[in-house]
Amino acid sequence: MIETQLTHMPHMTLEEITEAVQGTYYGDECYLQQSVSNVVIDSRQVIEGSLFVAIPGERVDGHTFIKATMEQGALCALSEQLIEGATKPYILVKDSVKALQALARHYRASMDVKVIGITGSVGKTSTKEIIASVMSQSFQVLKTEGNFNNEIGLPLTIFNLRPEHQVAVLEMGISAFGEMEVLSRIAKPDICVFTNIGVAHIEHLLTRDGILKEKTDMMVHMPSDGCIVLNGDDERLATVTPFNGVHPTVYGLKHESDFWANEIKELGLEGVSATFHTPKSSFHATIPIPGLHMVYNALAAIAVAYACGMEDVAIQQGLETVQTIKGRNNLIKTELYAIIDDCYNANPASMKASLSVLAQVDGRCVAILGDMAELGDDWVAMHEEVGESAAELGIDLLICVGETATHIRSGAMNSANPHSMDILYYPSKETFILDYKNTIQEGDTILVKASNFMGFAEIVTVLSNEIKE
Repeated sequence: MIETQLTHMPHMTLEEITEAVQGTYYGDECYLQQSVSNVVIDSRQVIEGSLFVAIPGERVDGHTFIKATMEQGALCALSEQLIEGATKPYILVKDSVKALQALARHYRASMDVKVIGITGSVGKTSTKEIIASVMSQSFQVLKTEGNFNNEIGLPLTIFNLRPEHQVAVLEMGISAFGEMEVLSRIAKPDICVFTNIGVAHIEHLLTRDGILKEKTDMMVHMPSDGCIVLNGDDERLATVTPFNGVHPTVYGLKHESDFWANEIKELGLEGVSATFHTPKSSFHATIPIPGLHMVYNALAAIAVAYACGMEDVAIQQGLETVQTIKGRNNLIKTELYAIIDDCYNANPASMKASLSVLAQVDGRCVAILGDMAELGDDWVAMHEEVGESAAELGIDLLICVGETATHIRSGAMNSANPHSMDILYYPSKETFILDYKNTIQEGDTILVKASNFMGFAEIVTVLSNEIKE
């Protein structure tokens, strides 16, 4: 893996940019052949030579920062408004977001890079991380950072491509109909990876079949010699048929899959091991991230690596050296606790998977669970299912935080398989933080998980910073 270089972007002169976004150039023509150094939407990220894209938001309008970015060294701005007294060139466009996307399409088309697109209801980020780890054993890799996976984030990721990159591993997330086609047209993925079809964003996509249709639109702009990699154990993905003559490569735990695994051994917080089978070989690997789902993620990575001509030794090295990232099943060991920081996002499937990991640990296990968003009409039952799962797995202490987390509590209390689990409820993150020292004990292993809007990263920070008195 290599760091993005802060050099000027190839194929991105102001003349090219104006043509790509179908805008109107305002400014001295002497700048037209100059290239920008990067593309940003945040004025705080402007460096010498930046292209600043002014996006009107609900709370902040980027247009108010245009003149300041020019003073900071920006070479040019994309604007939906005429700029009085501009000291640098600007390009007038009808829609800044659409212009950003058009420019990303132009830039991606100019770069000789193999793009791996990843989508699914659960596990996109962990699959992206393990694919990037494997691919980086043989290639110079760019990967999606943070949550830059949507209609604005994906273009910004594309703009980090430089000539030295050989592979781009791009997470592609959607929440409504029509969004995946936009992302696919920007990324033009050579390899399309599908992890599963669950209920995330079902509030907007209505049914799991609707989610399947939207997710698989990633293939619409795949080249004719592309590759489709999908989880054959997922009942919806198993129905995917060849697309434009490209037959899916299937992974899963079944012997019939093209890539499959057995002899799986969960090692608690130390990870999971398995024997992996390819069409021509078998090898053993230990993945240092816990959870059965990591076996599926590893199988996806192996299938992608095979499509790119990699050998087993390099693949195994990539699997065994993958690292967790903040908020994503990240294990933090402090003087007092072992914290499983999985607070970036949540849905019923990922909640249950994380609880399953927690239940394997020795000693007292504590789950701090919060509200889940965008679950549609069945949101009450889905929260209750999580509580039932916590009870059935034998979690010692369940702490429910948030308005809809009351239904996690009721699900646990009404479980058909109750045990001596303690259950606490707090209406907000703040009320829990004020009281946590009365509930958490030294030596606890603590899972922290909720949808991102709950801000549970603050709970992780508070617990991480506590020291022995």
